[in-house]
Amino acid sequence: MNDDQLLRYSRHILLDEIGIEGQERILAAHVLIVGAGGLGSPAALFLGSAGVGTLTLVDDDVVDLTNLQRQIAHTTDRVGSAKVESAAQAVRAINPHVQLHTVRERVGPAALERLVAAADVVLDCTDNYATRQAINAACVHAGKPLVAGAAIRFDGQVSVYDPRRGGTPCYACLFPPDAAFEEVQCSTMGVFAPMVGIIGTMQAAEALKLIAQVGTPLAGRLLMVDGRDMRWTEMRTQRDPHCAVCGTR
Repeated sequence: MNDDQLLRYSRHILLDEIGIEGQERILAAHVLIVGAGGLGSPAALFLGSAGVGTLTLVDDDVVDLTNLQRQIAHTTDRVGSAKVESAAQAVRAINPHVQLHTVRERVGPAALERLVAAADVVLDCTDNYATRQAINAACVHAGKPLVAGAAIRFDGQVSVYDPRRGGTPCYACLFPPDAAFEEVQCSTMGVFAPMVGIIGTMQAAEALKLIAQVGTPLAGRLLMVDGRDMRWTEMRTQRDPHCAVCGTR
């Protein structure tokens, strides 16, 4: 690290658990963030400010006025701009040394396989069940850790699905791809603005822990929060040996 980096990341370096070695791992890391909205905004900003060397941002949407209540990477003057470009601009304003790649498309399985293979850690910041399943499948296939978050109304949840850790589940173990359910989105159900910030920030924290090899990740645990009472619940999760996605690994 040069003098500028030593100063910029000094508060990380002062932490015994991170130090120079951990910060160097962060600087060398490549994180893929799928979704540049409510969850992806704080995740990208914190990962960029922490010095993650390369960020790839994926989203096919544009900034809308209704997004600005919670999607903090975007601004009024960028309404109508691509979300990935708006988020990249916000990260650059904080840390111009981050290498940013933007993918403005709704990625399918083939594109996800390629993008996931190039990353060290993947963040699912989407609100679409089919896309979540595709991201999980790509992570299982590539053996890459996935940090998945979700938020709706006053409720949020976050977990880590790491195929490198034997016995821990993948996303599909908890939420089977063929499960019948009613998909809900904040455009119809609403969302408490800070809730996406809470969950997206936790996703960034879990990603940094994985990269810097600090602490215990949320693999095998689903953390849920009820923002009305700010009550946290942790549920232990187990791998499904008959899972259609990871059952053969």
